[in-house]
Amino acid sequence: MGPKGLVIAIDGPAGSGKSTLAKALARRLGYLYIDTGAMYRCVSLAALRAGADFSDPEALAKVAAAADIRLEPGGEALRVFLAGEEVENQIRTPEISRLTSRFTANSPGARAALVERQRLMGEAGGVVMEGRDIGTVVFPRADRKIFFEVSVQERTRRRILEFQRRGIDHDPAEVRSQIEQRDAEDRSRSIGPLVRAADAVEVHGDGKTVEQLLEEVLALLPPVHP
Repeated sequence: MGPKGLVIAIDGPAGSGKSTLAKALARRLGYLYIDTGAMYRCVSLAALRAGADFSDPEALAKVAAAADIRLEPGGEALRVFLAGEEVENQIRTPEISRLTSRFTANSPGARAALVERQRLMGEAGGVVMEGRDIGTVVFPRADRKIFFEVSVQERTRRRILEFQRRGIDHDPAEVRSQIEQRDAEDRSRSIGPLVRAADAVEVHGDGKTVEQLLEEVLALLPPVHP
């Protein structure tokens, strides 16, 4: 067996492109990529389909504990399955984004259930995990923590392109407003807020290609020891 791989945590605001960076980094290193946000979105989708009361944190906790969520590599994209159904497009809609930010991510029980799964997925090392609180809550002892920052203007542009590619209806002004609102919610929530860990390295994404960012992050990684 080869040396144990690193645990790399990438945190950042919504729509920053941290998923793209994390996927590219995982591919380059041969690591497992884990999109924690997709897991929360799956819980929101499952709760919506079950007619759960989103204002009831315990109801969301039960959905999270029972949800059959599976993440699989899929070439350039991550394949996300809920109860055996591929749901990548369904979990990226504005409605699911809103429900996740306002309710699912603020349910202590739902977070506890998903954090437990995320820790199990990453405990063997060799993972790139991205989200809002990976370096502060999920893996506070990660080998390298990256805080990925991108301007609101750039994130709005990227989100609009994503919606166009997926064929999702949108209003550009509303997209920016939702990103700004999501930032405020993520940074002010009482459970797992979006904050830069004290020992995280800040990386800025504006005006850089994925390859440039990848090389920047690779240069920040510590060596892997057997």
